[in-house]
Amino acid sequence: MEKYLENLKSYARQNHIPIISDDGCDFLLNFLKQIKPKSVLEIGTAVGYSGSLILKTLPDARLTTVEKDEQRVAFAKKTFEELDLLDRVNILNIDAFEVIKSLEKNSFDFVFLDGPKGQYLKYYPYIKKIVKSGGYIFVDNIYFHNLVKGPEFVKHKLRTIVVNLRKFIDVISTDREVSTKFYDDGDGIAVILKL
Repeated sequence: MEKYLENLKSYARQNHIPIISDDGCDFLLNFLKQIKPKSVLEIGTAVGYSGSLILKTLPDARLTTVEKDEQRVAFAKKTFEELDLLDRVNILNIDAFEVIKSLEKNSFDFVFLDGPKGQYLKYYPYIKKIVKSGGYIFVDNIYFHNLVKGPEFVKHKLRTIVVNLRKFIDVISTDREVSTKFYDDGDGIAVILKL
């Protein structure tokens, strides 16, 4: 399994498919070992790399993973199959916003938010509803290549993402229904505990 995942990571990086950084991944897996969630939602399947690591770390958990790109869904399905994890995964080939709007309240112990960064603000009220009290939302790439933290000029094509992430950070920092901590690991991580 280790060799397969290493090859998968190399493939994703060579083909510019976004996957979690090594630092972010270490942080995520160590956190999951501590809290041991049973029901996990992943927004952004890509090639199935992080989803596989989540399931490998949590032998009793079930994963629902959402990906809009059909080719990536097919690739991820092969990944889960190859690693003998397919029986614990529900892969949804649909836009994440459509899914999270329709999921039942308090459905998940843990949400790994690693989809389109500019959409986090829009997703948040719905994701908050589907996480159980005492559950977590784990947000990857919160600083978006440090552009969110920096005062420097942001290129036009990235400006909306950066502005939306800054607004998202303001919202999760001031929301009294949650407790949020920020970490500099990887490309910035926010861990949101639903109270």
